Amino acid sequence: MTSSPPDSPRPLILEAGRADLQYWRDLWRYRELFLILAWRDVAVRYKQTVIGIAWAFVRPFMTMVVFTVVFGKIAKLPSDGAAPYAVMVFAGLLPWTLFASILSDASTSIVGNANLISKVYFPRLIVPLSTVLVALIDFLVSLVILAGLMIWYGVVPGWQILLLPIFVMLAVLCSIGPAMWAAAVLVKYRDFRFIVPFVTQIGLYISPVGFSGKIVPEQWSMLYSLNPMVGIIDGFRWCILGGNSPLDGQGFAVSIGMIALLLWWGARSFRRSERAFADVI
Repeated sequence: MTSSPPDSPRPLILEAGRADLQYWRDLWRYRELFLILAWRDVAVRYKQTVIGIAWAFVRPFMTMVVFTVVFGKIAKLPSDGAAPYAVMVFAGLLPWTLFASILSDASTSIVGNANLISKVYFPRLIVPLSTVLVALIDFLVSLVILAGLMIWYGVVPGWQILLLPIFVMLAVLCSIGPAMWAAAVLVKYRDFRFIVPFVTQIGLYISPVGFSGKIVPEQWSMLYSLNPMVGIIDGFRWCILGGNSPLDGQGFAVSIGMIALLLWWGARSFRRSERAFADVI
């Protein structure tokens, strides 16, 4: 009786770009790990806190009150058309809070998972991406406040509200690019964790969150749109306030270009640094 020949080894194919292609495929193969990490972050977010998930209500609501008083009552800055100032502010605060939450959490995610990074192989990009789910849950909670404000002030959205998920996705993409770069830098330079909160705080005031972007002089509007959150915040207000807050097509196109550039730059920086994470961390 003759035994069958052993299976021949699979050929090793060396091809330019094949490793990168396999990496993006691995992201899908490790999707269960993504869900596990995301659910863990959700579970511990408000663990052992006094009011729990209510913090997702308190923080944006108090920020909206402060901005409404300072910019609307004291500085007397104009709103968008006939829209109530509180609604305009909160409509701008929602995408900014989503952006800042993802950037802050994702930038420290690699260092925070040092034990996992140093012991197990998986696409490291899963770690910062898993923080997106927590920020989205907080965002959905904040939408309840916005709905309450709109009912209180009698604001009825138009058909543009159907496009709101597109701008939510753009806000997430806008944050992922800088977050990937910051996460890679923070592995090597730990004091960078003090810079990220400072940048998000400054960005809150230079972005049109507490005021309408229409007050920016026209000659500076294109330069101002280099801040990608300008187009996203304007888009949110357009979806919620409709005709009271028209969307600037040129400025929005500039913001889209900046989002694409930041995504490319962040992914490239992260992939170049990723191989050394286990050694440096």
